[in-house]
Amino acid sequence: MIGFYNYTVILTYLSLVSAASGIIISLGGTGHPYIGTFFLLACGLFDSFDGMVARTKHDRTDLEKGFGIQIDSLSDLVAFGVLPMCIGSAMIRTSPVAHNLFFPDHFTFYRVVYWIIIALMVLYVLAAMIRLAYFNVTEEERQKTEGGKRKEYLGLPVTSAALIFPSVMLLQYITTIDITLVYFPVILITGLLFILPIRIPKPGLRGTLILIGIGFLEFLLMILTKILNK
Repeated sequence: MIGFYNYTVILTYLSLVSAASGIIISLGGTGHPYIGTFFLLACGLFDSFDGMVARTKHDRTDLEKGFGIQIDSLSDLVAFGVLPMCIGSAMIRTSPVAHNLFFPDHFTFYRVVYWIIIALMVLYVLAAMIRLAYFNVTEEERQKTEGGKRKEYLGLPVTSAALIFPSVMLLQYITTIDITLVYFPVILITGLLFILPIRIPKPGLRGTLILIGIGFLEFLLMILTKILNK
């Protein structure tokens, strides 16, 4: 079979499998956006370590390195671009308030708002793709001229979606009101931050571990809120 299947790419493959599973669960049947968010957190965890694991293999060929870079970006687009969009779509379908607002028996102003929200989610995925492609080409150019490790990012990394949207989902269950519609201004702002030329320091090992700790805390809080809301 074509491709590579050694341990350096396993976490990236797992991230894509998690993302695809989250999409299916969020959109399938009655929809489960809450469970889909757990898969988004898992994608963030896998992505946090895939680069570290890959760099432990010192005899990687240029072909293996290039392959790893490509599948990382492709996986990130699905995990942190498409999956958050699917979670948002599922939230609309599973929220009684949003469903009654956007899908009445007759045409209303809110039906127009619904299509605007759909457009926002599609633009979010487009922004994620642009961010990933721009990072790839600029990183390749930087390696030729500067070399060494990158110290900062231009634009918000798309992997930040793994912490941003679970936070919104937590608010949905912590508060006593339905805040489904809050998700979509957040998706708009996040998408804009992907492509705005803002400089963000790249976290080192300590910063990465802190972010993983935040994600783990979100994971525990989501389980706790689900149990308490039964």
